[in-house]
Amino acid sequence: MATGASQSFSDIKKAIASGQLAPVYILHGEEGYYIDELTARFESLVPESERDFNLYTIYAPETEPDIVAATCRRYPMMADRQVVILKEAQAARADQINRLHAYVANHNKATVLVICFRGAQAKGKDLLAAAKKTGVIFESKKLNDKTIGPAVTSIIRDLGLNIEEKGLSMLRDYIGTDVSKMHNELNKLAMILGKGAMVTPESIERNIGISKDYNNFELVDAIAAKDTAKIFTIINYFRSNPKKNPAILTVAAVFGYFSNLLIVHFTRDKSQASLMGVLDIKWPVQLRRYETGMRNYNAYKTIEIISAIRDFDVKSKGVGSRQSEFDLLHQLMYHIVTAPGRIDI
Repeated sequence: MATGASQSFSDIKKAIASGQLAPVYILHGEEGYYIDELTARFESLVPESERDFNLYTIYAPETEPDIVAATCRRYPMMADRQVVILKEAQAARADQINRLHAYVANHNKATVLVICFRGAQAKGKDLLAAAKKTGVIFESKKLNDKTIGPAVTSIIRDLGLNIEEKGLSMLRDYIGTDVSKMHNELNKLAMILGKGAMVTPESIERNIGISKDYNNFELVDAIAAKDTAKIFTIINYFRSNPKKNPAILTVAAVFGYFSNLLIVHFTRDKSQASLMGVLDIKWPVQLRRYETGMRNYNAYKTIEIISAIRDFDVKSKGVGSRQSEFDLLHQLMYHIVTAPGRIDI
């Protein structure tokens, strides 16, 4: 296993599966899901029958670094490898955790030491310097709207499922960037539907409880088509279910659509391949809402609508308005479908 460099989640999974392991791993970062997932995989390196002797789980705030190092220097019992997992390192003092640098620099080749800074950045200057030379450092970054899609696709693939684009959008809208919750819901679907199944909007509605007709994906499609009746039907549904449909997420989805539509308007090469490239989308079918939107909202209307969305954002924070967010959302939808395309240059 290559050491001395940062590794991706996928790279470390492959290393664990192949048994080509570095002697030290430092797992840190805001997104706890990936740290938990890798920790579980490191634990699985030791068979159940050997765990009493060759798997050690230690909590950093409760244990002196010298004891951690001494545990790591032991040799496995009737096995080639032992695994030592140091949890809650983020809760230990930096000077305390830093004392492990001597072991990391001169480690036991029969031990895999995993140090977990769950939800926080790694600390200990000397420890990190030593780990860069002899081990692997993985930063689990918080996901955002752009990175959640590939992450969900990877989880779906690992669970042996397939998913329709609309289903993926429904899950993103409903769950957001909470990867742990996303994994739990998808795992539930995998158990219900079986390996190799296609996750459809209908299966999501039936098993998770997200409406396939009343969600942000359908709202954006209705806006693109300027289907006024459907737009306000969905908005009224959102108003009656505010906890499951927060207005701020709805407006974020609408803003994302019109931001992309503006890019489409000002892209000279409007070929399918060109537009898929500038919008960073994978399937031609995803272009349909933009083709429809171009017919209903010219560039001037699009700019005016983006300005109206920013005005919503200000007012929803209580600046210059005391209306509820759903009253403001209703007004925003009306502005979108009636926008004349007036902009102040």
